[in-house]
Amino acid sequence: MPLPCRKLSPVRVVVLLCTAEILSMTGFATYPALLPLLQDTWGLSNSAAGFVSGIFFGGYMAAVPVLVASTDRIDARRIYILSTMIACAGSLLFAFFARGLISALLFQAIVGAGLAGTYMPGLRLLTEHFKGATQSRGVAFYTASFGFGSTASLLLAGALQTLGWRWAFGLAAVGPLIAGPLVFLSFPPVSPKPSEAKQVALLDFRPVLRNRPAMGYILGYAAHSWELFGLRSWMPAFFAFSLGLTHSHSEPLFAAVALAAWVNLLGPPASILGNEVAVRRGRRKYIMVVMSVSGALALGIGFSAPLPIWIVFALMAVYYMLVAGDSAALTAGLVSEAEPGRRGASMALHSLIGFGAGFVAPLAFGAVLDLTGGNERVSSWGLAFASLGILALGGVFFSQLRRRKKMV
Repeated sequence: MPLPCRKLSPVRVVVLLCTAEILSMTGFATYPALLPLLQDTWGLSNSAAGFVSGIFFGGYMAAVPVLVASTDRIDARRIYILSTMIACAGSLLFAFFARGLISALLFQAIVGAGLAGTYMPGLRLLTEHFKGATQSRGVAFYTASFGFGSTASLLLAGALQTLGWRWAFGLAAVGPLIAGPLVFLSFPPVSPKPSEAKQVALLDFRPVLRNRPAMGYILGYAAHSWELFGLRSWMPAFFAFSLGLTHSHSEPLFAAVALAAWVNLLGPPASILGNEVAVRRGRRKYIMVVMSVSGALALGIGFSAPLPIWIVFALMAVYYMLVAGDSAALTAGLVSEAEPGRRGASMALHSLIGFGAGFVAPLAFGAVLDLTGGNERVSSWGLAFASLGILALGGVFFSQLRRRKKMV
């Protein structure tokens, strides 16, 4: 049963859900953090290693339509606690039974399916407590917690890798085990009105597809996710490559993971600040500017690997802040444009398409590395990062083209 407190203050709502989201994500970045180690251990190609990173989002995509759309019909807390158990099981299975490519793909997909039922259902719980500008700020802090969660996961995996990669995956299962009961016991039931639940077919996304303002934010989120998740999946490996060119570090993997974790910490404040600017200056204009600059920077950042590591780190920090800077603005825009009674379905499609791009991006990044000479060549890293920026720039181009056609 939930705790007797039925009236939750806005601060308490945000703190509880952000804390739970960070805990639920302890297994999120375990594989990317240990990618160089596991790639060498199992003899994986760059494409195969990227496929394992991407299949996390494949599992997310498979589960998110049902889990998130179901929040229009049943209590979101029940979906949340079920999904934390799925995430916990995925990390434990990886720890005890992963032996190579096939098993890693299966277990990573299970962890991804767990995230599908925590991230957006948690956002659904949050939006039930806020309206207007307060809702937008609440969404900004919640989406920022995703960045803190990924950072915590990176640091945890990096710290535990000396015990062995199986320990890193096994202990990553503890966070979701705590997060599920925390949410279930802290919030009262959140169920839709019976009249709304009857009107909404579980997997009927046609009304959302017809909502043009909402679809604009959903497609923008896809371009954002392509860049963000491709970057997150390969950033530790890129830092390890750069360190190998310029340093003889005794623990290059730990140093690379630490650098990536520090960069990840810049994402949450960038997302929160970005949403504030978007509210004041215009959401669409802000998103277009940020996406254009991040896409342009992606075209050159991979070629920076031979430079001193502090320059590489600084460039990557700026790039990551730009990529993360429109995250909350896009999600808050989607929530504001979602139709009453279809908020869960809108969030489900938002996640499905966005994380679908996140599924393909790490695989495409690895394929570019393989096709252009491998991950020991600076030019290959440069072209792989450019593949992330091209989609972002393409999204801006087609958005502007569409807008001009409307004006004619």
